[in-house]
Amino acid sequence: MNISADNQPQQTSNHWVSLFSGGKDSSWALYRALEDGRDVTHLLTVHPSADSYMYHVPETKLAQLAAKSAGIELIEINPDEFDASNAVDAGTQGDRELEPLENAVEALDKTLTGGITGVTAGAVESEFQTDRIRGMCNRLDIELFAPLWQRDPITLAENMIAAGFEITIIQVAARGLDSSWLGRTLDTETLSELITLNDRHGVHVLGEGGEFETFVTNGPHLSRPIELEYTTIWEGTRGYIDVTNATLR
Repeated sequence: MNISADNQPQQTSNHWVSLFSGGKDSSWALYRALEDGRDVTHLLTVHPSADSYMYHVPETKLAQLAAKSAGIELIEINPDEFDASNAVDAGTQGDRELEPLENAVEALDKTLTGGITGVTAGAVESEFQTDRIRGMCNRLDIELFAPLWQRDPITLAENMIAAGFEITIIQVAARGLDSSWLGRTLDTETLSELITLNDRHGVHVLGEGGEFETFVTNGPHLSRPIELEYTTIWEGTRGYIDVTNATLR
């Protein structure tokens, strides 16, 4: 099984499932899949209960609005469906966190006529995540479309902005990122500052190391923008926004 890229030919698809948090990376993978003519019939969101090695954590509940705006059916996996908190190491936790995802994809594969052709994933550099998702695809004999994989992060960010993605920073946890970054839009000016912080402190331009998390409030894959109301929570060296209301404009 090979990882597909933007410029590679695709097979005729039946059903594609997009692994989706509402953040910029999974949203870009979804957008690129749709642009390439892949029939994405379902989004699949995992709601981790705490810090996760596999999944985007903050405000995953917003995926419901994003799915509604995208007009794609959403499948959700809730915290009570798995518990990896007592794992003895990161590898074991990652494996346990993958189990409910794989179970959900396998169940859907059996339900849909013709089965699932493949899944999309927004991984950029994480071998930890990608190896596990690739292994899942191998076991289920489905394809993996990972259009961000090992691409230049600055170019990816520029492409997202140029495509019309409106990206809100909802969590920060890195040197150089203070409370003023919470709720900020990742635009050209912000990207320039992130490049500077990468040079000074090693902050990943796309937050791949957990430096920051995002949510996409508008983009070409959405029919209606999402408006957020929130409060800001700052905990000394890290912080996040607590969304109090979210609506489709």
